[in-house]
Amino acid sequence: MTVHLKIDGRLLDAVRQDLHRPHAFAYERVGFFTAGAADLGDRLLLTVRDYMPVADEDYEVNRKVGAKIGSAAMRKAVQSAYRPAAALLHVHTHGGHGKPGFSGVDLNSAKDFVPGFFETTPRMPHGLLVLSNDAAHGLLWLANHRPPVTIDQFQRIDAPMQREWGAHDLA
Repeated sequence: MTVHLKIDGRLLDAVRQDLHRPHAFAYERVGFFTAGAADLGDRLLLTVRDYMPVADEDYEVNRKVGAKIGSAAMRKAVQSAYRPAAALLHVHTHGGHGKPGFSGVDLNSAKDFVPGFFETTPRMPHGLLVLSNDAAHGLLWLANHRPPVTIDQFQRIDAPMQREWGAHDLA
């Protein structure tokens, strides 16, 4: 199965800008995407619906990691994915250009927090994204207690549309 993620270009630009904002003590910012998921047989399509940045007060002081977020941030994130049911994707940036990679801390942390996402919306996939300034990399858990799969394709959707259609084209 291949995994394809689509996101509105204006939203992606706003997310990248948000994740580059300085914080009083955290070295990096964190947020969450909610996304719809459609099983298309041999392909899983994720369509990003919204972005929720972690509030300044929900970061915890920890000099061993770039950003540590507390239980309030996680609670807010899973609540945002409850209704309508949505995939929840933890997102942060490493900056730079080209396809980014996850750090060991990213991967170890995900093993701890992604299973909690399944407590609220067990029938949706959940994951972890890291952005650069021009690319993305992601892992998606299709079910709790299963190894993650790679998000194979990221697609930025922008206006203007290349082609418009009328009702006669849909018949």
